[in-house]
Amino acid sequence: MAGLALQMLTANRLVDGDVVYWRGGGWVEALSDAEIFSAKADAETALAAAQAFVAGNVVVNPYLFDVREERGGITPVKEREIVRALGPSVRTDLGKQAASLSPPPARRNRATFPQGGGERDDDVSI
Repeated sequence: MAGLALQMLTANRLVDGDVVYWRGGGWVEALSDAEIFSAKADAETALAAAQAFVAGNVVVNPYLFDVREERGGITPVKEREIVRALGPSVRTDLGKQAASLSPPPARRNRATFPQGGGERDDDVSI
């Protein structure tokens, strides 16, 4: 079947913004657990089914992207999807690429201004 593109379906989960992937009518967090579509009709059917999760406010922006088989595994074709699969590229101690690292140190959620300016919320994560 030369020339047949392999695809996966992805979206962002609304509750936390995490990247998720389609598998068997639902969503998984790891690219390696995702369903691979070799037939365009199957990929389009999954994309249509994902719209129910959009309507239910579970995910946003589901779309298909191309992947290729490489060294016994699946790799996204475009750099954007490689970065999305790993997590933030500016902090390798965060996201999915940090899964094998030790737990991060506890974060302070509040900071006090030295001039008695009161407290402020120091959490700026998105």
